[in-house]
Amino acid sequence: MDSFRIAEERIKKALEEGVFDNLPGAGKPLPKDEFEHLPPELRMSVRMMKNAGFTPEDANLRQDIRNLERLINDCIDPEQKQELKRQLNEKMLRYNQMLSKKRIDTNSGIFKNYEQKIEKKLFGK
Repeated sequence: MDSFRIAEERIKKALEEGVFDNLPGAGKPLPKDEFEHLPPELRMSVRMMKNAGFTPEDANLRQDIRNLERLINDCIDPEQKQELKRQLNEKMLRYNQMLSKKRIDTNSGIFKNYEQKIEKKLFGK
């Protein structure tokens, strides 16, 4: 708790010295939170994912991939199963290309492990 006390003392000293008097945007309202529509417990994780370069399109593709995997597992018609596999491969290729453009190595075990943990946390998978 000493670090909080030290920080608080430094902030008080800076206030007394007028360090914060002429900051840009002083007296203006804060910008709207772009994630206010999300439940409070998800806002920080979504903000972190956005800052790391992930987009809603990434999440939608991952959701599509999960749905196609489930459909393939449940499918009994060989022709339909083949078509679903083709769609899955197409989605996975698009997803990996998107991540590759962001210089994210999707082949590393660390990435796959982290990705699975995030999906489990967010989607209860």
